[in-house]
Amino acid sequence: MKITGYTSLTTVHDWGRPVGDVNGIVDAGVTEVPILLLHTDGGLTGVGLGAHTDIARVFPAIEGEDPRAVTALYDRMLARVFKTGHAGATFGTIGAVDIALWDLKAKMADEPLWRTLGACDRFVPGYASGLDIALTDDELVTLYERYADHGFASAKLKGGRDPETDIARLRAVGDVLRRNTPRPALMLDANESWNRKQAVRYVSEVEAQVPLTWIEEPVRRWDAEGNAVVGRAVRASVATGENLVGLEQYGPLLDAHAVDVVQAGMIWGITHFLRVSAIAHARDLPVSPVSYNGNPVAHAAAAVPNHLTTEVQDLAHPVGLTVDQTFSDGGIVLGDAPGLGITVDVELIGTLDTSDGWRIPAGPHVRPARAGLRLTPEG
Repeated sequence: MKITGYTSLTTVHDWGRPVGDVNGIVDAGVTEVPILLLHTDGGLTGVGLGAHTDIARVFPAIEGEDPRAVTALYDRMLARVFKTGHAGATFGTIGAVDIALWDLKAKMADEPLWRTLGACDRFVPGYASGLDIALTDDELVTLYERYADHGFASAKLKGGRDPETDIARLRAVGDVLRRNTPRPALMLDANESWNRKQAVRYVSEVEAQVPLTWIEEPVRRWDAEGNAVVGRAVRASVATGENLVGLEQYGPLLDAHAVDVVQAGMIWGITHFLRVSAIAHARDLPVSPVSYNGNPVAHAAAAVPNHLTTEVQDLAHPVGLTVDQTFSDGGIVLGDAPGLGITVDVELIGTLDTSDGWRIPAGPHVRPARAGLRLTPEG
């Protein structure tokens, strides 16, 4: 079987609430979801998810090849764009292709991807993460009650503007999750919005009243010394890595003992996650994938020995995607459908009017001018 072509689609995900973080908010709560379909001469189609703006440059590296050679093709894609391969847009494209290749490999074996990757258990432990900074206190509680209904006992809140506000919200979510455990795991994500000393002061104030399991991205992603400073000064673990592209970017953090929970973004692909997991495992560190629509990397999380927990950002899926997984007992239960278990309704998606969501000028993927430079809390 050979790869013959591709189709690029865009659907939307309706969150039913505003979503975002300290850097910005999508008020409409509707975001675009890019889909990449890889076609073969054997009639099978691989489904990849995530932005793939560089697909025209990357596709020649895999055209005409057998999709079962996934890891070799991953390295071939990197080699083809080696001067820009470890940059965001190009690396994201490679990730979307990689997901589609793994989907094809498992479909050719007529088994779910978690089986192909060697997992023996279809259950993937997870934590609730509602991208919730824009919600009122009542809306926040209502959202996490839905997560609690599915057995979740841990949660990550977006914060970083005002410690008193974050303390109150963490307590409220903790109260909700106590129906499932006497000691919920609570995490706070600052999305790189502080400098080193700000991070230490802020986290110390929160920890004085709420036990934090981890603080996520307290300082810039590449600041190995800064993350190490924060990690030594607070009780919480430091989690970071979702925005790192290429294994070489993890090296300084690992060498400086600056990360306690090694993260990898799902949008960078399954091969990337497997390799990040391996280098983390060599340091006796846990790994945790950051969520994306359809949770494709959950299949790989089920197969690595040092998986800690997978982020679950929503309990629904994008328009036109049917995903063979359920949420139960505080995690993701993967199904038996071949490959990723994702079915794409191409006709339905073709009728959609997709508009900018994540790409709006106000963020949250645009860093504010005063990030890391605020002297007083923001409401």
